[in-house]
Amino acid sequence: MNSVSPAATQYGSPEGQRRRNLSGRHDPPQMGYQGAGRESATDEVDKIKSKLLTAWNSVKYGWTVKMKTHFNRSTPLYLLGKHYSFRNEDDIERFQQDFVSRVWLTYRRDFPALEGTQLTTDCGWGCMIRSAQMLLAQALLIHFLRRDWLWPEALSTILVEMEPLRSSSPPTHNSLSSTSSPTSHSRRQHSRTASCPRPHVQVPHQEDIHRDILRWLSDHPEAPFGLHHMVKLGGSLGKKAGDWYGPSIVAHILRKALETSLQVPELSVYVSQDCTVYRADVEQLLDAVDPRVDTGIAGRAVMILIPVRLGGENFNPVYKQCIKEFLQMPSCLGIIGGKPKHSLYFIGYQDNHLLYLDPHYCQTYIDTSMDDFPLDTFHCNSPRKMSIVKMDPSCTIAFYARDRADFGALCDHLTKVLSSPSSEEKYPVFSISEGQAQEFHMAEVLPLSSYVLAHRKRSTMAQRPSSDEFEFL
Repeated sequence: MNSVSPAATQYGSPEGQRRRNLSGRHDPPQMGYQGAGRESATDEVDKIKSKLLTAWNSVKYGWTVKMKTHFNRSTPLYLLGKHYSFRNEDDIERFQQDFVSRVWLTYRRDFPALEGTQLTTDCGWGCMIRSAQMLLAQALLIHFLRRDWLWPEALSTILVEMEPLRSSSPPTHNSLSSTSSPTSHSRRQHSRTASCPRPHVQVPHQEDIHRDILRWLSDHPEAPFGLHHMVKLGGSLGKKAGDWYGPSIVAHILRKALETSLQVPELSVYVSQDCTVYRADVEQLLDAVDPRVDTGIAGRAVMILIPVRLGGENFNPVYKQCIKEFLQMPSCLGIIGGKPKHSLYFIGYQDNHLLYLDPHYCQTYIDTSMDDFPLDTFHCNSPRKMSIVKMDPSCTIAFYARDRADFGALCDHLTKVLSSPSSEEKYPVFSISEGQAQEFHMAEVLPLSSYVLAHRKRSTMAQRPSSDEFEFL
């Protein structure tokens, strides 16, 4: 059920306008949930039961309790367009802080019941939606905080959990105990790292933006990009709570979520048709102005989502280099995909291994209506990677364009990558067309094109190990 489908802007707005668009913090919506399911602060027995249940759900749905992380210090690593050489401790520290700054969204439990159901958890079926939410979160971070933003708390968190320069010694802090979340240990040890220097000092409004993005993605019916709203939008595409969602379906759900939301009027979503990006259609979105909201901003930024299939029953290795080239591009937002029966959000690579964020960890619901709600469960301090050849061939590749000039540069770069003479693939991952696409009904958009079906088979999904172990060497 938690399967990868076998089928198938940033304009620099004025500071005051940016704050108004983001927060509504002058009169924030109450997105809290005060009902049953919240553990009593004084009931230690319930706390222990809750932790044990969380750990059991996490193991049951794919998150291994104990792991190590291996990186090759002699080989460069790319993380969403950023290059890390690991030649010294400073470079390793920069990578650690950058990785932990990415928003991590996982299975949750004890949230308000999904509309029309009694479901208060998405364990076992919501992983592809979580991967899509993480991709959207990355777009929003770039849109409002730019690519160089780093979460100030990331460095103190990761230093507790990882010791990359002691690969010959047994790990001491990177194990996840069976009674704690991945970041609970770092909270207890925060005082030990509070004196660590923080080279990236965050101005006050950036913290507000960070929290607002997490509020928009929270597990509450009023959250515009939360699980409840995503499932509701999926209903128009024939999906309901408890179903599995493919990478193509969630791309269209993201498009509908941005179209129906007033929170980010200067950002839109383009979903390619038949593995083709039509430049005129994207440019039309870039030039559009949302009539519902007067932002004073000319034009909009665009997320470009491209559902593709990279092989038949398994990932075709000829596409390996092209995927790596995409992840090197600063405009790349990552890839929604995974391995068979296991959705993941790919954000980088080293050698022939993909770096990813894994949603298969069950955590308790967080009430984001509080001004100081905890942030650490929304950031992962355990990097993971997997061989690129284990990747499920069905995926959605995402890019971000701030304006027409940015989009033109992106198309030029993509054209070079897709038509490289050193490329091994006979059929490009996707194509770029100068014209406009004709109108398509959803029934025509979602299936794979006849061109792709003529050369690629449907995949059969097989159980794979949930992760590879790795550490700095």
